[in-house]
Amino acid sequence: MELTETFDWQGRTVRWQRFGSGPAVVFCHGTPWSSWLWRPYAEALAAEFTTYLWDMPGYGGSSKHPDHRVSLDVQGELLTDLIDFWALDRPHVVAHDYGGAVSLRATLLHGARYASLALVDVVALAPWGSPFFRLVGEHPDLFPQLPPSVHEGALRSYLATASHHGLTAEQESALAGPWLDAEGQAAFYRQIAQADQAYTDEIEPRYGELDLPVSIVWGGQDRWIPVDRAHRLAATIPGARLEVIDGADHLIQLDQPVRLATSLHRWLTEQR
Repeated sequence: MELTETFDWQGRTVRWQRFGSGPAVVFCHGTPWSSWLWRPYAEALAAEFTTYLWDMPGYGGSSKHPDHRVSLDVQGELLTDLIDFWALDRPHVVAHDYGGAVSLRATLLHGARYASLALVDVVALAPWGSPFFRLVGEHPDLFPQLPPSVHEGALRSYLATASHHGLTAEQESALAGPWLDAEGQAAFYRQIAQADQAYTDEIEPRYGELDLPVSIVWGGQDRWIPVDRAHRLAATIPGARLEVIDGADHLIQLDQPVRLATSLHRWLTEQR
């Protein structure tokens, strides 16, 4: 289901949507995902919170213009401006994967202020990037030229490695769909080619400066970002709470939805 609202930013069209009423909660997705992963959580929390979903440029329903950079530095600036556009004063932020680095850059480098921050299987510490990620980065001009059927096979195989229990046909189609047409295929490899660890290296030494409640939630069987990163990250952030959820790979939203929803609801309720 496409997000219904738009925000124009530096030539990009950002799709977003708001639900419910109460304290603001902003959800940040990762790569190669979209707000689709967070939608059930945003809708469920809408009885007690005003929840915000958005697709980063280059992802989901947002614009995918080939001349627009989609790297972490751009997304961090955008999140800061998007929070200003929504006129939010210290929202709670829930971030997954790449969205972790985006939200951390927004607050540490651009002055975005949060009431709390929940980091769920996030990109934050070096090293990061799967072997497939590195392979695409080494051949940025080759992969966009793959025949569509070969690209689709590689994409679906890649997505499957993020789930502990295995994706249903519906889930796989929802996750793969934005990347299957010609525009989506080019955007898929472009966002990987522009992923640069330098953008987390820049902020990693500053995690000790974070002065807000932080919850770290991780899938115990995460193969994309192993759980040792969760323990390392918790050790760098003063007062951070760590929860490891067994039976979940990187797509913890799909592998353990009830346990993750319970964890997030408990966390957000405690911060009110």
